[in-house]
Amino acid sequence: MLNKLLTLVLVREPSRVLLGLKKKGFGEGKWNGFGGKVEPGETILEGAKRELLEESGVVSNSLEEIGLLKFEFVGDPQILEVHVFTSNTFEGEIKESDGSTRIFLHFAEMRPQWFYTDKIPLHQMWADDKYWFPMFLKGSKFKGYFLFEGHEKIVKYQLDEVEKLNS
Repeated sequence: MLNKLLTLVLVREPSRVLLGLKKKGFGEGKWNGFGGKVEPGETILEGAKRELLEESGVVSNSLEEIGLLKFEFVGDPQILEVHVFTSNTFEGEIKESDGSTRIFLHFAEMRPQWFYTDKIPLHQMWADDKYWFPMFLKGSKFKGYFLFEGHEKIVKYQLDEVEKLNS
């Protein structure tokens, strides 16, 4: 099996979480954190910071890795290895971009919006989020594996709260 390295960043305040509505491509129409693939020559952390900037317009220099999620899709030999980060500090203005500058080329893919922690739109997110998002909200670290059939049906999964992440 071949792993594809991806990142996911969740910016939070004590009572709110910043999510983005995916406007096109993989996951279109779903709310999610900000992230994507790690580019050649980038560390996972560098990829997370770049994707956060491209998709939300903000910079965070205090990302903490809190989760490792692996996704497999029936019939696809590639495993998506998603490193989940969080931060409660950021600089810049949260906004959509028209994509007119090179650094924000992918930026128009997401529409950022704050959600109160008791109003997270889980019904409009990936099916796995309802399992691990509560762990994130309570400040836990976690590792998980999800096997999907299509993009909506979870065939099986394993999810554990952990003390430390050793990727």
